Amino acid sequence: MKLAGVIFDFDGVIVDTEPLHYRAFVDILEPEGFSFSWEDYREIYMGMDDREAFDTVFTRNGQELDAERRSALIAAKAKHFPALAAAADLAPYPGVEALIREVAASLPLGLCSGALELDILPMLDRFDLRDCFDALVTAEQVSRSKPDPESYCLALERLGLPNPGAVIAIEDTPAGIRSAIEAGCRVLAVSNSHPPTALSQADWVVSALSDTHIGALQTRLSSA
Repeated sequence: MKLAGVIFDFDGVIVDTEPLHYRAFVDILEPEGFSFSWEDYREIYMGMDDREAFDTVFTRNGQELDAERRSALIAAKAKHFPALAAAADLAPYPGVEALIREVAASLPLGLCSGALELDILPMLDRFDLRDCFDALVTAEQVSRSKPDPESYCLALERLGLPNPGAVIAIEDTPAGIRSAIEAGCRVLAVSNSHPPTALSQADWVVSALSDTHIGALQTRLSSA
């Protein structure tokens, strides 16, 4: 089967922003009387969009979160996160920038993330990568984020890729893997955020993308 397109997740795949999202959640939640550890973030919240994460925090603490309060918390995090990102010394993971540019030169390329667009675009601009992507799907564009397949289905539609089995999604979380699989994509998981054992539902798992190129993606798909 010929590779028809590639869809990247963002946080934990292109750049290591997960610690910044964790810090932003904690900074917003502590005045509310809530907090959680980095280990809890990795095991429970990583891969969720802000809506589901805030709902889960309140539920786990025995409280209900109404829509108005949820919107206020999301808006507060959306305002806080860009400041954290701007102050951080961030760079794409090794090899990722070259892979993105190589794929963009010859195939439809998408980005599918549970983060907000305003979290992502400034960093894509910082790395001069925004124009590489033919379609971006972010949290506010769907009603159900990962692990629901809605975001990947929308990315496939926007890319004009009717055969998801010829598309490779690159993910780093169990929620992202499930979302891509249920949309029909093949999945290459990179163990930047979770150990390989937690990513076993993916078709392939690698420790880094530094040695991955478009030919290697085609070979994996052809041999699957």
